Amino acid sequence: LLKIASLVAASLWGLRSLPTALAYGGYSNTGSSIRPRAALIIDDIGYSHSRARQFLELKVPITFSILPLLAKSYDLALEFHYEGHEIMLHQPMEPYSPDLDPGPGALYVGYEAERIACIMNENISGVPFAVGVNNHMGSRLTECRPEMSEVIKIINKKCLFFVDSLTSSRSEAYKIAKKLRVSAGCRNIFLDNNPDESAIIYQLHKLNEHALKHSRAIGIGHPYPVTARAINRALSRFEESGVSLVHVSQVLNDGC
Repeated sequence: LLKIASLVAASLWGLRSLPTALAYGGYSNTGSSIRPRAALIIDDIGYSHSRARQFLELKVPITFSILPLLAKSYDLALEFHYEGHEIMLHQPMEPYSPDLDPGPGALYVGYEAERIACIMNENISGVPFAVGVNNHMGSRLTECRPEMSEVIKIINKKCLFFVDSLTSSRSEAYKIAKKLRVSAGCRNIFLDNNPDESAIIYQLHKLNEHALKHSRAIGIGHPYPVTARAINRALSRFEESGVSLVHVSQVLNDGC
C-alpha cells in the first residue's frame, strides 16, 4: 500500500509540474510515442493591438515574436504572456538591401562586442517574459560569424533559446548556436510571403507535411488578417493528421 501511495503521489507531482504550454495540447520532448509537432511563430508584433489580438481567437498555442522599442511592444508582451502564449524578441539585424530598414534596436556588421551586448540587453529588457530570440531581416548579419557569435553569447548568457529565421541560405546563426550549446532551431516554412489566403493555406499544409515527415516543424507568419483566417481554416488538417500545435520551445534542436 505504501508503495502504491508513493507512485500515485509521484504521478500527481509530475502532472503539476507540466509546462503551461501543455494546456494547449502539446507533448513533452521525451518518450517514444510523441506525436509530430508544429510551431507557429507570428513575427513583427508591436505595431498594432488589433492585428496581433486576432490570433488569440484561434485558441491554439502561438509564439509571438515582438519587435523592440515600438510603442506597443511592452504591453503586447505582457498581454500575450498572461494569455498563456510564448514570447520572443524579434531582434532586428542588418539585411543586404540598403533600401530595407530593420528598425530601432538593430544590429549591424562591424558592431563591436560591447555595442552588441548593450543593444541586445536593452531590447531584451523591453520585451518582458521573452524566452527566446529570432532574427528580423538579417540576411547580411546572420552570415557574419564574429557578430553572430557575440549575439548568441548574449542569448546564452540570458538563458534564452534562438530560432534562425533563415533569411539567408548562407546563415551561420544556427551553427554558432549549436556550437555554443544554445537551445536552437530553424524556420522550415514561411507562411505568408504571398499574402493570399489560398497560398497561405498551401504553406500551412506544407508545414503539416514537414512535421509528419520530420516529427517537428517551425512556420513563421506575420500579423495579417489573412494569415489568421488561413490558420483557422487549416486547423482541421493538423488535427486530422495527428500533428500537435505547440510553442516553438517544444520543437528545438532538430536541425535546419
